[in-house]
Amino acid sequence: MSRTTGLNIANRMDRLPISSIHKRVIFALAVAYFFEFADLNTFSYAAPALMKQWNLPMNVIATINASAFFGMFLGATLGGWLGDKAGRKKAIMIGLVLLSVFSGLNALAWDVWSLSIFRFVTGMAASALLVNANTYIIEFFPKAVRGKYQALAVGIGITGIPITGYVASLVVPMADFGWRLVFVWGALGIFALFGIVKLFEIPRWYEMKGQVSKAKATIDQIEKIVASEKGPLAKPDPEVSVARVTTGKMSDVFKGIYRKRTTILIAVWILQTIAFYGFGSWVPTLLVNQGIDISRTLLYSTLITLGAPLGAFTGAMISDRFERKTNIIAACFFLAIAVFLFGATLNPVMLVIFGFLINYIERTFSSNLYTYTSELYGTEVRSFGQGLTYGIGRASNIIGPFIISFVYTGFGYLNVFILISLVWVLTAAAIFFGPRTSKRSLEEINGTQVNKEFPRSSNL
Repeated sequence: MSRTTGLNIANRMDRLPISSIHKRVIFALAVAYFFEFADLNTFSYAAPALMKQWNLPMNVIATINASAFFGMFLGATLGGWLGDKAGRKKAIMIGLVLLSVFSGLNALAWDVWSLSIFRFVTGMAASALLVNANTYIIEFFPKAVRGKYQALAVGIGITGIPITGYVASLVVPMADFGWRLVFVWGALGIFALFGIVKLFEIPRWYEMKGQVSKAKATIDQIEKIVASEKGPLAKPDPEVSVARVTTGKMSDVFKGIYRKRTTILIAVWILQTIAFYGFGSWVPTLLVNQGIDISRTLLYSTLITLGAPLGAFTGAMISDRFERKTNIIAACFFLAIAVFLFGATLNPVMLVIFGFLINYIERTFSSNLYTYTSELYGTEVRSFGQGLTYGIGRASNIIGPFIISFVYTGFGYLNVFILISLVWVLTAAAIFFGPRTSKRSLEEINGTQVNKEFPRSSNL
């Protein structure tokens, strides 16, 4: 069964030129991304000092790390559900507030259990924020450039990684409580709230929820602002009949065309998480255990993360120029090579060069993957589908740290990086079976435009 609403929201949004309203979205969410990405690395910077101060073995550090990743699983899944039910904007605001509050509480932890609990809730909030910010950008920006601006927001936000690394290199060695200041830094993300409260709710979401008057008022206001800056707007393509959409059920992501997509994305996010965090979260600790001084280790870790924002900006340049899944597959193979070369040397210059390349390529990969994941679901389950697959991936790192610890203690330093290289190859193999998405409307990708020549099942 099909319908039209008379609002033609998809085509009206897709034909808008980029204006100040789009730039405000990028700026507000980039600040939120900044502190979300910063939090993903704060514990890795604090861990070496924490091990010495609290006299903790590596398996305890792995347990604390795992608690955060279990929180990411729940946060991404529940946060995605909240985004579909209560709205993208509201879910982003809730995630940001919780992230900032509990990042601050990390600094007050008094033992392993308190830190584990605070890391758990911080992980929940960070994932909920990320999932809904990704969804917001995909649904707000035109189809021809949504990949570019998704990656651009990530690129700006990801500067939080090297900047946080620099902050950590200053504050961690300064005193016994220096590691606590890294978490205080992460709490400053609360200031992004001032920009987010001014954003519009997504018109597509209002329409899906049956709130037609709010959808109309929002799209009319957006067009009015854009037209005042850019002049008369081009006429949108005619509205097409679309498959009738309900409010969406959690089980829907395992039905119809979503079943295969969900399976692929779960595999990709599990493999990506083990590979990326097997490297990023463990490099400072592994280098210290190889005899490199902690201050030098933090310096190397900071330098190699400079590749991350550059990689995301590269992802922005290629995301809409080439097919997105092709970009992702190519990045996986380059990552496998770079990771192996990093593990094969302890030369400081080579460590920085190969580490820089790993961060550079990985963020080209992930900036495209964030867009790709959001595109593979319809409006009614977009946040939840993305949150579930991303969250399961993050949950895999509950065992990821123990795998890395086991391989390192049982088979040595180099074999850790051989394992990570193999995982990147498997990631490429999984994404190969996904659909193409570049320059296609969200409705076309998800088979809801019933007047197209291809049937719904042909998108995979």
